[in-house]
Amino acid sequence: MLNKPRLLTPGPTPLPERVRLVLAQDMIHHRKPAFKKLLLETEERLKTLFGTSQPVIPLSCSGTGAMTAAVHSLFLPGEKVIVVNGGKFGERWTKIAEVHGLEVVEIRIPWGQTVSVAQLEETLRHNPDAKGVFVQLCETSTGAQHPVEALARLTRTRDVLLIADGISAVGISPCPMDTWGIDCLLTGSQKGLMVPPGLALIAFSERAWKKIRTVPASCFYFNMEGEEKNLLKGQGLFTSPVNLLLGLHESLTMIDENGGLEAIYRKQWALTCMVRTGVRALDLELFAPKHYAWGVTSILLPSGVDGKKLLSVAETEYGVIFAGGQDDYAGRMVRFGHMGWVDWADVTAGLHALYRSLKAAGGYVASRDYLEQALDAYHRALDVEPGRIIPEARS
Repeated sequence: MLNKPRLLTPGPTPLPERVRLVLAQDMIHHRKPAFKKLLLETEERLKTLFGTSQPVIPLSCSGTGAMTAAVHSLFLPGEKVIVVNGGKFGERWTKIAEVHGLEVVEIRIPWGQTVSVAQLEETLRHNPDAKGVFVQLCETSTGAQHPVEALARLTRTRDVLLIADGISAVGISPCPMDTWGIDCLLTGSQKGLMVPPGLALIAFSERAWKKIRTVPASCFYFNMEGEEKNLLKGQGLFTSPVNLLLGLHESLTMIDENGGLEAIYRKQWALTCMVRTGVRALDLELFAPKHYAWGVTSILLPSGVDGKKLLSVAETEYGVIFAGGQDDYAGRMVRFGHMGWVDWADVTAGLHALYRSLKAAGGYVASRDYLEQALDAYHRALDVEPGRIIPEARS
């Protein structure tokens, strides 16, 4: 069928037309004045996005590259770190740290759940020599959102750095780095920022920079001191992803023109309420029932439903592309992305595709007014007074 394709995965996400047109512009040189102007203008907006007064460094890599840069820049081989492992990407922190020769102590969390402050406090008590804590803001494999603000209240009173993977959170849900006390925050371009993959962004707190200056560079490419010095001149240390930075400049301009971060967070919270209400109306199980992300909703499928068939039907018959589960949840989960250039109409189409595909894959659906319930939840969430959305959504 000639359906409009709708990319509702947890990354990459759809691109606005304005960004696509900017990406098609003629190339400019990464050492010339036009690029320097672009990068310095973008840098000021990135500081607002991250909520920091510190530099936000663009890197030519995926989000995993930024994770690698954080590990190599902040820690010496042999140092002890704590990793919150509650999914595929928490596991990735462990793997990167071990490759660098760090001693890793894991806090293992069942998939779909989140770490508690008490768990971290106890782990720190038993490991007073730990130098860092690694965590996801949003664990993309499960749709769970760790309480990073509360964790940071604990770590910032100790001689331990908090490193947060915000790849599925920056530009999606609040994570003001300086206010919360996050020591390293990183993200990728392909999710909330509405830009193709290939560009990562990373920022460090003042005390993280102090630690960086004591750690000899262990990676030629991910040299944060070198990147910092070049950024002050409007350049990258190596060849910059020029067109991706042009796209990022345009997407940040769009955010500024449309109400800034408060408007983005309001929209994301409303879409989250819409998806979760629609899923519950279909009598499906939300995989992260309590502490959940604002950009991806993970849905556990009933026994007997063929998850691979559901994904295939949604794409081929309705033009909606979801993501499946990972590891033990492959074929048993749908991950419904609603971040970046996604609006209520896309989510409506996604819920309808989920409904129809669920029936085709062997599932039973009792509710027929799931769209009405979902849209009502969306509009009620939009009506929350400015400033109240954040505390309500954290509960």
